[in-house]
Amino acid sequence: MSLDTATQPPTAERPATDLHPLLAALSLEEKTRLVVGAGLWSTTAIPHIGLRAMHVSDGPAGVRGVSDSADETSASFPAPSALAATWDVDLADELGHVFAAEARRHGVDVVLAPQVNLQRTPVGGRHFECYSEDPLLTGDIAVHVVRSAQDRGVGMCVKHFVANDSETQRTSYLSRVDEQTLREVYLAPFERLVHDAQAWSVMSAYSGIDDGTTAATAAEHRPLLTGVLKEEWGFDGVVMSDWVATKSVAGAAEGGLDLQMPGPDGPWGDGLLDAVRAGEVSEALLDAKVLRLLRLAQRVGALEGVAPSGASRDRVADVDVRGVLRELVSRSMVVLRDDEHALPVSPDDVTRIALLGPNAVHPFVQGGGSAFVRPDHLSTPEAAIREAFGEVEVDVHPGAVSRLLPPSLDLAGRCTTPEGHVGALGELLDADGAVLAAADVTDWNGWLREVPGPAAALRIRTTVRLDEPGRHEVGVGTVGRHRITVGGQVLSTSDRVVGAEVILDSSVNQPVPATLVIDVTEPTTVEVDALVQAVHPVGYASFARAELVHRVPGTSPDELLAVAVEAAAAADLAIVVVGTNEEIESEGYDRTSLALPGTQDQLVKAALAANPRTIVVVNAGAPVLLPWLDEVPCVLWAWLGGQEWPEALADVLTGVTEPTGRLPWTLPAHESDVPVPDAIPVDGVIEYHEGVHVGYRSWLRLGRTPAAPFGHGLGWSTWEYESAVSSVEVDGSVLLDVTVRNTGARDGREVVQVYVEPPVPGDRPVRWLGGFSVVHAAAGEHAVVRVRVHAKAFRTWDSAQPGWVTPAGTYPIRVGRSSSDLRLTVDVALPSPAPA
Repeated sequence: MSLDTATQPPTAERPATDLHPLLAALSLEEKTRLVVGAGLWSTTAIPHIGLRAMHVSDGPAGVRGVSDSADETSASFPAPSALAATWDVDLADELGHVFAAEARRHGVDVVLAPQVNLQRTPVGGRHFECYSEDPLLTGDIAVHVVRSAQDRGVGMCVKHFVANDSETQRTSYLSRVDEQTLREVYLAPFERLVHDAQAWSVMSAYSGIDDGTTAATAAEHRPLLTGVLKEEWGFDGVVMSDWVATKSVAGAAEGGLDLQMPGPDGPWGDGLLDAVRAGEVSEALLDAKVLRLLRLAQRVGALEGVAPSGASRDRVADVDVRGVLRELVSRSMVVLRDDEHALPVSPDDVTRIALLGPNAVHPFVQGGGSAFVRPDHLSTPEAAIREAFGEVEVDVHPGAVSRLLPPSLDLAGRCTTPEGHVGALGELLDADGAVLAAADVTDWNGWLREVPGPAAALRIRTTVRLDEPGRHEVGVGTVGRHRITVGGQVLSTSDRVVGAEVILDSSVNQPVPATLVIDVTEPTTVEVDALVQAVHPVGYASFARAELVHRVPGTSPDELLAVAVEAAAAADLAIVVVGTNEEIESEGYDRTSLALPGTQDQLVKAALAANPRTIVVVNAGAPVLLPWLDEVPCVLWAWLGGQEWPEALADVLTGVTEPTGRLPWTLPAHESDVPVPDAIPVDGVIEYHEGVHVGYRSWLRLGRTPAAPFGHGLGWSTWEYESAVSSVEVDGSVLLDVTVRNTGARDGREVVQVYVEPPVPGDRPVRWLGGFSVVHAAAGEHAVVRVRVHAKAFRTWDSAQPGWVTPAGTYPIRVGRSSSDLRLTVDVALPSPAPA
């Protein structure tokens, strides 16, 4: 077995130019610099060989770019789960094109996406960033995204290798997964992306893996990174670390890591050169890594004089970005229930609409963390509905409380500095408390970025005017060493100096503020004095964090509800938009509950009682409990839809676009039914106790009934499944020609789903997804759609060999509309020995 397969690409991507002469022209110092990032988002340039820096960027729901400037905006995509909900590989191709166009626009060579970890538990903080709980659906969608983008010369970095499926203690936990489960479930999407999309880059995870033989961090797990990914699968691209995830020099180098990000400091930046000189890391191993970096540079066009990859790289700009995103999010929406055919709504049938709910006022269109971008375009459901419905009266009311943290303090409107100027006084201090710089601020988003090196702290002082009678709440949220004083009271103090860990666990994004509650009877003021740490994290830009907050006396939840109910009763149609928010769904932490936050459930029930013609829209990425689902006549799951979400929602409501989404995960009815209710490490270990029975497979195995099964979605038509004819190909794959008829009154799309069941009950899942296809048919018309179930869908991993085997026998092939709504069965006999 060779040390490295970097000189034998397994596909037609073999460069026309031999890269070894460029390797030979590099000094040892240059080679070690090349495998360490030059900065937060760039690799090292070596001008004398014609190599420029390559730029990488988050993320899964848009290409953020490499600048922290508030002026740099990006197209905000629907969350990846929404794309998977379309079950449409053609739309995935289009989104890959959009990824490439956005990357080219921002000067990005490699996009850090897609995330192909699985939705093992609904509480996972990055659940919305993943495609599905099913490995086949995840792999199919991801392959088309990656292949489309790379065909246009933009690299995609597939992440996070592997079994990094939750956020609690994500930088330190060990996923204990048996070999069969790893092979059949969690490695499966990565294998597809190597073999079918020839992915140019893979990112190793923060967490570690214990596969029963080796327990190591992802970047140091040689049997997986080198043995499986590179040698067995023939991956010829670059394995890069997650940010600040490299924990060793020789261990990671031997394990299979090729590029430490970011740089130039960190373990490799500080110690790789010495390790090579000392013989702890061989120069031959280093050379293999450099060849992979050079190949990536060739592919993205970062090597002068060497032809880049991508047959369509000159056809990047010919895409309607907003049009694609709008269609995608429209079609991703899932009709969970529509008993009275409420969708679509004719604008001629309504003159007054009650638009209710916290997310109707402030829609939640993107999750927190790597997926966040500054959107090119912002709108509101109110504006989109007014545009779509024309001359209609729209009453907008929140109706409920959903956010727990106080809103931002209005510096310009109610604050003065110690000198009496408008706003707050900000001062940068050195370690001795001396003032390095000072300025008045009136526009403050809670962050001071790119803090100079000598600064040790930021001090912010202001006097807050409290005019309104009632209960006020004033405070400051921060991370690290601090002293927060409000109204002369020290509310919080800490001597803990923090670094990159507060970025990695996302605590810096939503710091819980220390607040003072003040009951006001007549206008008064309160002084705020916040001394917070200037954080200088390894691998990231320096910053200081001070979230100034103020909750004014406001309408009580009961009063909010009463106003909303009155509006619902007076309207022809009530549209209630409920969901999650930035406090709930984010990278860095897992959820602690599946319930809708605040008083939103009460709002739904009250609005429905006031107006039976109520449509509920769920604006969330990951599953939430809907205790009223069986009572509301029409419920639409609408995802985190990105910048085009309001307009797309209006398109669905008015019949411009059919909501053809199907759930890519299982929607629980009760929290106690969830097979994997949390992912809290025990003694640093997460046991994947369910084995291969991930997601809906566990629901079926345990005999539990969810609120809506995997694959569920109604669209706006009805379908009859008439017949399925099968044939077996030479390689053992099964072709099914399925005839369906659109029995509804409107033209529509159907997602035909095919599930495989084992020949005999046993340790294998009750059934698993084997293939799917989208078909369109006019009202009353028939359509025949072909679904291919690849031979690999029948195989199982035999750890005793070890290797893949396909048990002989008769496999029931089930065809239908979801994992539970199965309309047809075809028995397929596979002989022994069968192709594996």
